[in-house]
Amino acid sequence: MAWATPQYSRSEVDRAGRVLSGREAGDLDDALAIIANWRTAHGFPLNTFQMGMRTRCRQPDPSAVVAQRIKRLSSIKAKLERQATMQLSQMQDIGGCRAVLKDVETVKRVRDLCLASHFKHRLAKEDNYIDCPKTSGYRGVHLVYRYVSDRKDTYKGLLIEVQIRSQLQHAWATAVETVGTFLQQSLKASQGSDEWLRFFVLMGSAMAAREVCPPVPGAPASASDLLDELRERAKSLDVASKLSAYHSTIPLLDVPEVRGAKYFLLELRPADHQISVEAFTERELGQASDRYLDVERNLSGPGAEAVLVSVDSIDALRRAYPNYFLDTRVFIDALNEAVS
Repeated sequence: MAWATPQYSRSEVDRAGRVLSGREAGDLDDALAIIANWRTAHGFPLNTFQMGMRTRCRQPDPSAVVAQRIKRLSSIKAKLERQATMQLSQMQDIGGCRAVLKDVETVKRVRDLCLASHFKHRLAKEDNYIDCPKTSGYRGVHLVYRYVSDRKDTYKGLLIEVQIRSQLQHAWATAVETVGTFLQQSLKASQGSDEWLRFFVLMGSAMAAREVCPPVPGAPASASDLLDELRERAKSLDVASKLSAYHSTIPLLDVPEVRGAKYFLLELRPADHQISVEAFTERELGQASDRYLDVERNLSGPGAEAVLVSVDSIDALRRAYPNYFLDTRVFIDALNEAVS
């Protein structure tokens, strides 16, 4: 297949980002065309990292889920708006590769394998949110690489972010995004309901204790105090019932059978009680990218979201991106275990 390549200079990409975020006047359609090409051009290096991660995860955890996604337009816009000095060409997670592993020890092992490998791509940044959890309660390991090729410079310097999470860490992040979708608040960016944000701090620390990892800053240091406040918040917010209701009220529409499907476009429409999935083969990445932008531009209704991802199967899709299926069952089970 012919992979998309960057067609615009980085200064043009940065200007398109400023237009999207409202920092600079300009034609929005032109800006979106530039951003669409910039996103799609990350497809080749992203695919390279996904294949590498599958190899690294296979031996320590044969059940590992590895997936890739291109950052949503709404997320790009929100990040540019939040960070006034951010330039689109330097946004580290336009292309993201995620590995979900069975436990925290396996996460650490895969992280060490990545750092010890004779990788030609250059590590630009590491954020170890397991040893140093975010104040929000988020935990996991993020590795940001600059793509390097010894053959040609087409994709040289493009940034790819690799996220490595345990199943518990992934369940926490999924629950945050699911609640944020229904509240129409960016809980993921620590914006919104103080009550829910505090609950996720507490639950993040409870999960850290279960994985024998450092606690979340701001959570009670005493195990009994943490449990008391967690129980109180979970009860007052009616967490388990609300999360179960979110999942049960939105059915998945039929997924078309596409032989050799590799890319999946998910569209979540909570107001219409629908989740739809479109499937594309590897050769149809360009078509999938065009369709992605079209869907994003026409999203409507509270909480509506879309994302283009690559996984091996629909089952892997559900496991890698359960927030798009509003599936928080692993999180609910962890909560019940924590407060029992």
